[in-house]
Amino acid sequence: MLQALNVLRIPELRKRILTTFGLLAVYRLGFQIPLPGLNLAAIQEAADKIAGSQLGGLFGIMNAFTGAGIGSAVLFSLGVMPYISASIIFSLLVKVVPQLEALSKEGAAGQRKINQYTRLATIPICILQAIFVLVGVVYNPDFGLMPGGASFLYSLTMVIALTAGTMFIMWLGEQITEHGIGNGISIIIMCGIISSMPAAMNQTLSVAENPHQLVVTLSAMWIATVLVVVYITRGQRRIPIHQAKLMRGRKVMGGSKHYLPLRVNQAGVMPIIFAGALFIVPNVIGSLPGMGWFGQAFRQDGFLYLSMYTALIFFFSFFWVRLMFQPSEIANNLKEHGSFVPGIRPGKATADYLDFVLNRVTLAGSAFLAVIAVIPTIVTANLNVLPMVAYFLGGTSILIVVGVALDLVDKLNSHLLMRNYEGFMKGGGSGWASRK
Repeated sequence: MLQALNVLRIPELRKRILTTFGLLAVYRLGFQIPLPGLNLAAIQEAADKIAGSQLGGLFGIMNAFTGAGIGSAVLFSLGVMPYISASIIFSLLVKVVPQLEALSKEGAAGQRKINQYTRLATIPICILQAIFVLVGVVYNPDFGLMPGGASFLYSLTMVIALTAGTMFIMWLGEQITEHGIGNGISIIIMCGIISSMPAAMNQTLSVAENPHQLVVTLSAMWIATVLVVVYITRGQRRIPIHQAKLMRGRKVMGGSKHYLPLRVNQAGVMPIIFAGALFIVPNVIGSLPGMGWFGQAFRQDGFLYLSMYTALIFFFSFFWVRLMFQPSEIANNLKEHGSFVPGIRPGKATADYLDFVLNRVTLAGSAFLAVIAVIPTIVTANLNVLPMVAYFLGGTSILIVVGVALDLVDKLNSHLLMRNYEGFMKGGGSGWASRK
């Protein structure tokens, strides 16, 4: 509590925290503004219908991940999903397109250009997803929002409104990053996930046979899951690195010792996102006339679904880590700077050693992600809770919330330590590893 009070004693830090909360309030305000020409009561009734339709699962996943309101047809319906999609695309392109890879190595100037390309790529993705919302929600005859249809001008207005909403959210995220605390887009995603938790829990408890027992069970599962996620997220395999001693006149330079940290969960939430995106295809095929057997075979609590989902998570974990972390490149950089791993020859031997260690660490991280990813399915099938509640106990939601929370603790620690305070949490943040 005393360390928390230290945060409010620093004028600059207090201003950043208040700015962050103010911008988040503006972000949540956008979810109370319906799209032009739509009735709030009709939107709520359509959202209830979506929950039991074929679109409900897809909308639920997208809403939980981005904090959006795709099934509600409000101004911020798309959330930050288009910007995240563009960021993922450019993260992949940077590793496969030589021009973008060279641009990323130019430092801050190159990164600014890539960020600008990402913003421009967000616009066409917004347009495509806005059309998806129009066709799937607004113009869907089953929901009755537009029984007589609408003109081209009205459709254009809706697309522009949805696109402008996402671009405004993106601007809010940049303002939080610059004037607030932490990464703005990540905080916005976490805010969207947490904001939908009370309504989902209330709806679940209202139909539960024993609500008190369900609350205790879900709370215990959530605490245990958070502890495991924090432990794995902070987990590292630290490879010792020594720097060769060099003579500069009469002075001996170098000879320092440091570590190359390899995180256990190096891929983050990306494998779960990719695997979940691929499994949208079986759901769509299963909803076609005469293809009910296919949908039954790939039902979420079935053995085939869980087996293939787990296999895809393992595959994408290794794929993403190999794409982002290349042992040969790291080994060459160590060799050029006169550094080496004790007992390992520089060059190819070092690359082979890093490759061996990375495979073992990635295997542990993949198993962790697979367990976290299947928790919502197991909870939904055995505890009879809503899928939205189950998403808070596993999958991308818990990884994002815990990851952003740990990042905020690190940011607060850095501000406090610069002013000779002990830190927001004793030994918290990046200091945990240094105490071992």
